Amino acid sequence: MTQLGGRAMYDFDELAAFADVMSTGSLTRSAQKLGLAKSTLSRRISQLEARLNQPLLRRQANRLIPTEAGLLFQSYCNELLAMAAHSQEALAELREEISGKVTLEVHGALARGWMAGVVDAFLTRYPKVELTLHTRETPPSKMHSNSVHIWLGANHECGLNQERLGYLSRGLYANPSYLKQAGRPQHPSELGEHAWIDLLDTASNGLLLHHSEHPDYLFDAPRSRLRVDLTVLHIDAIAYGQGIGLLPHWVVARREKHHPGDLVRCLPGWEPAALPVTMLYAYGQHSRRVNALLEFLREQVPAEWQTTRSRANA
Repeated sequence: MTQLGGRAMYDFDELAAFADVMSTGSLTRSAQKLGLAKSTLSRRISQLEARLNQPLLRRQANRLIPTEAGLLFQSYCNELLAMAAHSQEALAELREEISGKVTLEVHGALARGWMAGVVDAFLTRYPKVELTLHTRETPPSKMHSNSVHIWLGANHECGLNQERLGYLSRGLYANPSYLKQAGRPQHPSELGEHAWIDLLDTASNGLLLHHSEHPDYLFDAPRSRLRVDLTVLHIDAIAYGQGIGLLPHWVVARREKHHPGDLVRCLPGWEPAALPVTMLYAYGQHSRRVNALLEFLREQVPAEWQTTRSRANA
């Protein structure tokens, strides 16, 4: 066995040959798969057995099956090959520009007013990165190591790193034409007389409204005649005069730039708790492209989210 400083050194061609034959059970199939002569593959395994001073495989009928030593060595062999692959990838990243594929998932409420500009700026800064953008309205439970998710709302334990980016405060909104027809509520107790537009039954368990000068009020929302599962549909339904609904002020402000006057505030001063904005990603080390995306997203957090964070923590 080759030694260096008292530690065994392995030939990775021999390890790869042994690992592949362990998976196929056949020198012929492995030789075809690896593009090697059968004699070359056999010689590499024999050399590995000589290094270890142990037989690793024995022939039974038309198959090669592992010996007890072969079964024991298989896990170590796979670990060594995996470490070699990871080290090559890490060294390649140091040599090359930030490149490769990365996935970004964003809550639907943030896709229009914020994410479009962020993605454009990120791809401009890193021209060799390929980014796939998804929107979703439900929190993730698990994620690939090369993906990042931006979630709006309460979080639950999902085995992911959760980094708070800020908060979005919310209020009650309606279209002016609806309020002209149904009347403008003066107190939360009057909301039960109005049509309620709900997003994913967010108010089904009651909506606690706070006011700086009045006691909290628990609004028991009536059953919504229109329930939607996409933020964009929720906003449109309220803007088209279907009733009153709960929306983030930041989202409304961006929509009003393009559609002024579609949404007006109802019951100013009455608000539920602000919604946290959270960045979720896998624990552990990340590729350079994922680290670049994480840092870029931190840079792009709107100042308004930080201001709301201060009020929420006050």
